[in-house]
Amino acid sequence: MGDSPTCTAAPAAAERARSVLAAAWSCAVTADGGREEFVGAHTVGEDGRVVLDVPADSTLLAAAVCAPRGEPSAVLEFADVSPVPVRHRIRARLWMAGWFSVEDAGEGERLAFRPTRVVLRQTSGATVVDLDAFTAAAPDPLATAEAGLLTHLADCHGDAVERLTRLVEPDSLHGAVRVQPVAVDRHGLTLRIERSRAHGDVRLAFHQPADTVSQLTERMHTLLTQAGAACPCALQRQRADGDG
Repeated sequence: MGDSPTCTAAPAAAERARSVLAAAWSCAVTADGGREEFVGAHTVGEDGRVVLDVPADSTLLAAAVCAPRGEPSAVLEFADVSPVPVRHRIRARLWMAGWFSVEDAGEGERLAFRPTRVVLRQTSGATVVDLDAFTAAAPDPLATAEAGLLTHLADCHGDAVERLTRLVEPDSLHGAVRVQPVAVDRHGLTLRIERSRAHGDVRLAFHQPADTVSQLTERMHTLLTQAGAACPCALQRQRADGDG
């Protein structure tokens, strides 16, 4: 059961969906009753169109070639997985229903997918994303760098993560056994608070959006400065009591 975030600044559903799509390395495609997994085989256009490079023996390609109009219906699924090892690492799932068309790639075949319905499921629930908003949206500027940023923070700056918990409401830290950075975007940092049998996420919003890694560094320094001025948090008091 998750905790309510302390701050609400967060990406809109269309931006979040485009970010999941931009950062995903693999996708699952269900079409004509079959399901195939593709790894490192898709690219994304500025309008959200997905292009798949498929092998010649792909059943998906055969379905596209044999479809009455050459445009089989399909559902694409993308999973947004936390790069930091935490419980329940899947942060979101993106489903896109639509149509494939065959494109000549010169030395192979490509399938271009145009969505007719986009659904984003996060811990807060499922959202049907407006197609015009999805097409017009851009992914978060930190989306493709997020994995490296989070793993560096978790692996090399555990002391900074603990200091940031000073900005978290004490009730949210009750019973906490571990805190890890689980997500970051231009609007803020999300911490995963793990307890012995449950977990919750708390979001720390930046004072201004960060559009570059250098801006993110400045926003993180601001949060750490604020945390340094705050009273020791419940997590630190729990550990101090345990050492006594």
